[in-house]
Amino acid sequence: MNINQEKQEVREEVWRRLEKLGATLPPGAHGRIPNFLGADRASARLADLPQWQQARVVKSNPDKSQLPVRLQALRDHKLLYMAVPRLAAPRPFYLLDPSNLGAPPDLIATGAGAAAHAPTVDVAQMQPIEMVICGSVAVNRYGVRVGKGAGYSDIEVALLTEAGLITAATLLVTTVHQLQVLDAPLPESPHDFSVDLVVTPDEVIWCGHPRRPLGIYWDALSDDKIAEIPALANNARRPR
Repeated sequence: MNINQEKQEVREEVWRRLEKLGATLPPGAHGRIPNFLGADRASARLADLPQWQQARVVKSNPDKSQLPVRLQALRDHKLLYMAVPRLAAPRPFYLLDPSNLGAPPDLIATGAGAAAHAPTVDVAQMQPIEMVICGSVAVNRYGVRVGKGAGYSDIEVALLTEAGLITAATLLVTTVHQLQVLDAPLPESPHDFSVDLVVTPDEVIWCGHPRRPLGIYWDALSDDKIAEIPALANNARRPR
């Protein structure tokens, strides 16, 4: 079995578990970053941490499960970057500046609201990031995570690392349901990042030293994937 098959088995197991126990909101867990019950409580638990309170610039994925975290960031007057879905725009991140929002926070922090009302920025226009919040399908207590399989979270972290905006001082966090936290080892690819911190509605788990990519692993990307993401297709550092 190859590593992609191993990861898919983990996803299927977690999706089945969440749906069987009714731990997600419609349309269900399968095939996505689960919008888990208690995401608001996980966000509140994260907001209680001094590391959150000290961070002024944060970056989040656009999934529904992290919407409470994005709203908390705006309430706490943090500068928030949110990835454009699939990084499909020439400027691949939305800028949500709480001092100058183009719509109410509960609208602009959603994927559709950001697309309609938030400006997009290029990596070169962004400020250094103190905390990254990502979604996961599964994660273990060592911080190894499995996403939904598209690889965009890893590419986002790699892009921002190459630009010097994510460093060893940046805290990498995932918020998940307790059922998504596994005790077993999880498969890792060389380009995967792991997290410093896992926050559930019930628990805060410090994971130790995370795996961080040094930049973009071009060999792990297909030509089609590169062509779909302007920030990669136009990257002058791409090997020839």
